Amino acid sequence: MSNGLARAAVRFRPASFAGTFLALLFASAVVTACGVLLQTGLTASVAPVRYADAPIVVAADQQVKSTVKRGEDTETITQSLPERARLDSGLTATVASLPGVDRALPDSAFQVSATGTGRSGPSEPAGGNGLSDGSGLTGRGWGALGIAPGERLAEGRAPADGELVLDTASARAAHLAPGDTLTLTTPAGSAAYRISGLAEAQPGSATVWFSDSTADRISGHPGRIDAIVLRPAPGTDPRGLADELRHSLDGRAQVSTDRQRGAVEQPALYGAKEMLTGIGGSFGGIAAMTAVFVVAGTIALATGQRAREFALLRTIGATPRQIRRSIAAEAALVAPVAAAIGVLPGLALARWWFGELVSRGAVPPDVVLGVGPLPVLAAVAACTVTALAAGWFAARRSARMRPSQALGEATAGPGRPGVARTVTGAVFTAGAVVFAVVAANLTGEAVANTALGVVLCFLVSVALLGPWLVRGAVGLFGVLLRAGGAPASLAADNARASSRRLASATVPIVMVTAFCGTLVFLQSSLQHTAAEHVRQGLTADLVVTAQPGRPGLPAGTVERAGQVPGVTAAVALRPTGLVYQQSGDVLGTATALGVDGDPAALPSVLDLGVTSGSLADLSGSADTIALDSTLADSLGVRVGERAPLWLGDGTRVEPTVVATYGRGLGLGEALLPGATATAHSTSSYPTQLLVAQAPGTDRAATAEALSGLAPGGLSVTDRRGYAAQADRQRELGAWANNVMAAVLAGFAALSAANTLVMTVLDRRREISLLRLAGTTRRQVRAMLRWEALLIAVIGLATGAAIAWTTLTPITRALTSSSPHVPLGTALPLAAGTALLCLAATALPGRALLRSRPTTR
Repeated sequence: MSNGLARAAVRFRPASFAGTFLALLFASAVVTACGVLLQTGLTASVAPVRYADAPIVVAADQQVKSTVKRGEDTETITQSLPERARLDSGLTATVASLPGVDRALPDSAFQVSATGTGRSGPSEPAGGNGLSDGSGLTGRGWGALGIAPGERLAEGRAPADGELVLDTASARAAHLAPGDTLTLTTPAGSAAYRISGLAEAQPGSATVWFSDSTADRISGHPGRIDAIVLRPAPGTDPRGLADELRHSLDGRAQVSTDRQRGAVEQPALYGAKEMLTGIGGSFGGIAAMTAVFVVAGTIALATGQRAREFALLRTIGATPRQIRRSIAAEAALVAPVAAAIGVLPGLALARWWFGELVSRGAVPPDVVLGVGPLPVLAAVAACTVTALAAGWFAARRSARMRPSQALGEATAGPGRPGVARTVTGAVFTAGAVVFAVVAANLTGEAVANTALGVVLCFLVSVALLGPWLVRGAVGLFGVLLRAGGAPASLAADNARASSRRLASATVPIVMVTAFCGTLVFLQSSLQHTAAEHVRQGLTADLVVTAQPGRPGLPAGTVERAGQVPGVTAAVALRPTGLVYQQSGDVLGTATALGVDGDPAALPSVLDLGVTSGSLADLSGSADTIALDSTLADSLGVRVGERAPLWLGDGTRVEPTVVATYGRGLGLGEALLPGATATAHSTSSYPTQLLVAQAPGTDRAATAEALSGLAPGGLSVTDRRGYAAQADRQRELGAWANNVMAAVLAGFAALSAANTLVMTVLDRRREISLLRLAGTTRRQVRAMLRWEALLIAVIGLATGAAIAWTTLTPITRALTSSSPHVPLGTALPLAAGTALLCLAATALPGRALLRSRPTTR
């Protein structure tokens, strides 16, 4: 009987299930998209290219790993490194001596650029070939030749000191041959090298090979190599040898085989995996929770609207069990179909999202989107279980009542929320307040994790106490509404009497405002503070950078800039990163700047707002560091104390803090000696030169002189150009947050509109009675508009309060200031919400008003 009732209800009353169907479809789409990104983050890999013929590759671990205690258990936490980790070159001999190893080839790469050529015969004019205009090349040691498929010496001989071997494609493009001279800019400076031979390289790989001793000296990281490629001895099983290597190295390096070798070539894969896992996992959890709330609310509303139907079934003899089984059968019929259809737009959303991340450089282009059955099954299962649970809870009261009591309540409408629901909501409200107080006393990333608890607790409390919230808001705004005439007064009375109905429409708006407000305005607060730090902190008159396509500023640029007439201070900066562990057993990353030049000249080009210590105390060793005050608080250190952290390549250090400052968010959260940053960064080139001029100096003449400090010229801009470049570098983080906010906003907005349409269509008898009592169509439409505006105001105000309560401790911990809410963003969001509510009530309201009034 229950299954027959369910099929009949779906067949003959499809309109009553349309809202539930749409809510489930939207939820499935969001959960599917996040699940696909999560699966991609967990399984992402890239095929090896350079190491395609290398059975075993030994490389440094590209992640920081730390063991922490969780109660009585231990857990290993990881964080991807911001720079490439390298091996000690002496490990090559150690690995080569192990049994079963035939050859061990050290591999390393560094960026160089061509700045001029010379021929043994008649010379060609500058710019007459492809290597005289700053073309980028990859420098390697001669011992690495033959690692990549097809690499071999094609002409000439191996290079000696002062010589190089050039790849044949670049040589043909530049009309060069053995015996010619090629001038290169390397991390060690510019020098001319004689071409001793030509070698075949992989297509598209412009490469120069130096002698091993020369490559080590000019690479910028002497004594360090990227990887070691092993050739097993004849008859040796590569997999067995790899296992023996892992045992012998005992964590000093990673041994990679199969597709793991691709990650050695592209260490950025680790960061991409973490980002995809974060989007699919952390954001996916928030999206899934939002979907559960919205779907549960929609199904509860749809089931509650059928209370009269259930009451009639009870009067003709249906048992409570049959009612519950009928609702379960309806969910089993509708939910899987809606969720399965929602998978298709979910996959489309995931593909678009992933493609945008690849195009913005956040994910390596060789990574493939991982579309598998698990995200699809998870979405369908989650939606089905949610539908079953929501329907059962919504109908349990009608199924439990006596037939006469159920019919009476169905006619009068649901009463106030029960005691259990009210008490539970109050407990979650108290929990949210406690979380907010705790978050206000934390620092760093720990405050963000705690603040998430604030949002979740508040949203649960709003879902449970929604009717009380609406009644309270109506009582607050009732005086104003009654001053707006008969329709507004009628809207206030209706809202107070039907607070549970309005609460169903309010909760999605509260969710979208709270979550999206937190995501969007957190990013706007960070960007605003960063822009303020750059505007106030950058005092240099000119900023010098390398021309596009070049790796950075040549060695010695700082010294040459200091000799330009009118220049009073010149400091070069090289961006890098740090990894640190803060209280709460969380690993985080921080931006850092390596300082080339006299640290005492920093106040002439940067006003970082030093709060203690002196930047002039930065020494040339790895034993000193200056920290932003927020980062220093996260580490719990002060001037004169040692800061435990990892450098960008994973080297563990404890430098002495010599200064703390307040403007690090937009510039750099730490300052390191230039030599330290160079030795532990992927690129060994400074990227920016900050220059201060003497008063009265001709800026144009100084800029022209600075642009000629390197072959091929340098790019010179002012503070505005530097600020614009910094804004572009922050665009990815802003874009990612805005996309997540847009996904949540779109889902919640569609759900809110769906719920509003359902509530209005369910008021056919009420509107008919109003019409029979003499209310005009215009007055009914005005009443619906006032109700829509009331729902929008309540939802926006409550969501904004939750977002502000959540944002305040986060922004104070990260920026030492209150949240920054741009009106240009907030007002359109509020206006869009109001228009959505008006449209979602006006359209079904007009449809109802076109029908003849009836009391049935």
